[in-house]
Amino acid sequence: MAVTKAITKCTPYENASSKVDKWSIEMKYENDSEGDSTYYTSTFSKTINQTDTNANGSTTTNFTLKDKGSWTNANLVALCPVSEWDVVFASQVDSVITNPPAVSTPDQAFNVPS
Repeated sequence: MAVTKAITKCTPYENASSKVDKWSIEMKYENDSEGDSTYYTSTFSKTINQTDTNANGSTTTNFTLKDKGSWTNANLVALCPVSEWDVVFASQVDSVITNPPAVSTPDQAFNVPS
């Protein structure tokens, strides 16, 4: 199973100082090649704020404010919960490709017993 993943869309949100304070990121996963019987694709998305306020009032810093041009693909991938997405994608492939549900066949000729 050859899985590829790539960011297909990312939108920076800039504050008044022209620094990114939020990212909206989409990452596409593909299993094998389009046209193969084992081909499967799924897109995951996440919005990441520069800081998050936890339930107890403490603040978590997710990334440092900087210009949008200073970001690399690796920086953006690092913001994504890739390990979680990997597990979900593997489960999706397993349930759709590797172990698909049995297909039921209707018996249109069935008569209700008297």
